[in-house]
Amino acid sequence: MPEGATLNISRALLPAGFTLLQVVPALGAGGVETVTVEVAAAAAAAGARSLVASHGGALEGELARRGAKLIRLPVHARDPLSLVANAARLEGIIRREKVNLVHVRSRAPAFSALAAARRARIPAVTTYHGIYTAASPLKRWYNGVMTRGDAVIANSAFTRDHVLAEHGVAATKVVVIPEGVDTTVFDPAAVSPGRLAAVRQAWGIAAGEPRTVILLAARLTGWKGHRLLIDALAGAAGRERARLVFAGPGEGGDYARDLAAQAKRARVDLTIAGPCADMPAAFLAADLVAAPSTLAESFGRAVAEAGATGKVVVAADLGGPAETIEDGVTGLLVPPGDAAAWSAALDRALDMDEVGRTAMGAAARRRIGQRYSLAAMHEATFALYRALTGAP
Repeated sequence: MPEGATLNISRALLPAGFTLLQVVPALGAGGVETVTVEVAAAAAAAGARSLVASHGGALEGELARRGAKLIRLPVHARDPLSLVANAARLEGIIRREKVNLVHVRSRAPAFSALAAARRARIPAVTTYHGIYTAASPLKRWYNGVMTRGDAVIANSAFTRDHVLAEHGVAATKVVVIPEGVDTTVFDPAAVSPGRLAAVRQAWGIAAGEPRTVILLAARLTGWKGHRLLIDALAGAAGRERARLVFAGPGEGGDYARDLAAQAKRARVDLTIAGPCADMPAAFLAADLVAAPSTLAESFGRAVAEAGATGKVVVAADLGGPAETIEDGVTGLLVPPGDAAAWSAALDRALDMDEVGRTAMGAAARRRIGQRYSLAAMHEATFALYRALTGAP
């Protein structure tokens, strides 16, 4: 949210005197942490006392600035002794702070937080933020802690289907509430020319660059599809008219070096830019955005954020992005892992004229605003809180 902005949240969305406690391992800059801060801020703006139990991290200042309170606890710890100790600590907080509802956002602290909520006899909500894999019954049991609250929030219909198939919980217990995107922050009009120029300079893109810049904004890890995208552009007829930018934190130098070598062999122009602190400007600095993940994204936050900036996104037809994008209307969906199909899709996007690309980007921004806004997420989340606490 821009400095000085305020949330326009109706105080009627939460009952008077309501106290919310969210529990999340840390407050880094990831999607789970961002949603935690957004909900905390909205609860505070609605007149509630908004608490977050966490080990802390980069978003602590943002949390405080937006009216919520951090309670620093080692809820990131996973060993059994810490889980038992944290349950006692959280129960004490619930009773002392007169918490009305606990919202848990990660597996390890869920064991402690759900136990504390049961002892204090208040409702608890869990959010299933990721597609957790299970290679053994023990791991499935561990993952299943995220279904043991009084209600489960799934961040997409795809995630809901996974929860029902994997854990066998009652369908009535799982509600789909997609993650919200702050369309004011990702409004193209809110990004100054200076911010845009700074990102393009960091990427080594000169003014008047004639080639189409294709951005993949994701962690440097194999399943995000970096290798696939290089191969796809290498096989595209429009290869000479495009360049790739990979922006995101890395898992290590070897992978980045391998990607650079692959691009060189394929004669694809690639910039590995590292993490970017200004993602609205990053999306606007690109001409197209690609999301070629080879494993299912539970939601796909970058796809929604890019759409909010009015960019055409070419994404794998898999997981959450397959719901976010309306194929051929707000973006393009491509069979996952199919390099030839990806080459064809990139050529289709590269061949769009400016009018067509602008129209598709505008449709994407409208869709995000209508279906994936912060307001929609807040309203649905708070309605669930009211239902679980018996508030009107």
